[in-house]
Amino acid sequence: MISNPELAKIDGLLEWLRAVPYEVLRHKQLYNAEELYGGYEPSDDEEKDRASFADCYDSRVYQYFMAQGKITLEVKESVARAMHDHGVHVALVEFLKTHDPRRCVGIMGGHALLRNDPMFASVAMLSKRLTEEGFFMVSGGGPGAMEATHLGAWMAGRTDEEAVEAIRALAAAATSFKDRRWLSSALDVMQRYPQTQYVSLGMPTWLYGHEPSTPFATHIAKYFVNSVREDTILTIAFGGIIYTPGSAGTLQEIFQDAVQNHYLSLGIASPMVFMGKRFWTEDVPVYPMMHQMEEAGKYKNLLMTLTDDPAEIVEVLKNFQNTLTYR
Repeated sequence: MISNPELAKIDGLLEWLRAVPYEVLRHKQLYNAEELYGGYEPSDDEEKDRASFADCYDSRVYQYFMAQGKITLEVKESVARAMHDHGVHVALVEFLKTHDPRRCVGIMGGHALLRNDPMFASVAMLSKRLTEEGFFMVSGGGPGAMEATHLGAWMAGRTDEEAVEAIRALAAAATSFKDRRWLSSALDVMQRYPQTQYVSLGMPTWLYGHEPSTPFATHIAKYFVNSVREDTILTIAFGGIIYTPGSAGTLQEIFQDAVQNHYLSLGIASPMVFMGKRFWTEDVPVYPMMHQMEEAGKYKNLLMTLTDDPAEIVEVLKNFQNTLTYR
C-alpha cells in the first residue's frame, strides 16, 4: 500500500511535471526549428526582435533551466529533465529505425567559426556533397562548423551556385551567432530555399543554451544532459567523424571517439578524418601524437585520415561503406 504522505509526494511530482515549461513526454517526436523557435517573429526593430526571441519556446526553456540551476538540487526537476531526455532518446531511436546509422557521418568543429571564414564554406559544401551521396549528417546542432554542416545538408539537391549564394547571404546578414540577425537570416535562407527531400540531425544541449540551435537541422534532439548528448553523437555516427578546427570541445570528442574505436565498443571502428593539415599537425598537433601512440601500441583500430581535400574525404567515407555488411 502507498501511504498518504507518499501519495502527497507523488501528487507534488505530478504537479511539478505539469508546470515545467518544456514537454516532459516527447511522444516519439524529435524537435524541429518550428517547434524550438515557436513564437519568434523576426523584426527590423531590434527591441521587438529581441523580445520576441526571448519569448520563444527554446529561450523560455533555457531561462527556466538557468534559473533552476544547471545542476539542480531539486529532485522533482531532476526527474522532469530525465523524463524529457529519455523521451528525446526514444524519439531518436525511432528516427534511426528509418535512417541507417551506418550512413550517419558526424562533423565536429568550433562553434565560433564565422560565416565568412573559408572553412565555413568548405564544411557546408562537403556536407552538401556527402548528403547527396546518400549519407545523413549529424553535429552538435549549434553555430559555427555545426551550422555549416546542416546548411550544407539543407542545400543538398540544389546547385553549388545556390549554396554559395546562401552562404554569402548568411555572412552578409550576420557573421557570428552573437549577432542579432544570426537566426532570422537563417530562417530567411530556409524560406528562400525550402528543403523537403534530405534530412540532417542536430543534437544541441541547453547546457550550452547561450549558443543557439541551428534551424537548418531538419531533426533536432535537444538534451538537458550534455554528456549523454555528446556520447550519443559519437555513438550513432557509424559512417565516420570529420574533425574540423576547434578547441576544447572538439579535442574532447576526438579522444572520446578514439576510445570507442580502440575498444571496438560498438563492434566496428569508424573513420576519423582530420580536415585541415596545418591545424591538426602544427596549431593543435593531435594527429601526429595519436599516430605516434598508435605505432607504439597505445591505440588500436584507428582509421585516421589527414587531409585538406574534401574530395578525398568523400572517397574515404564511401570506401568505408564498401567494407560494411548490409542486411
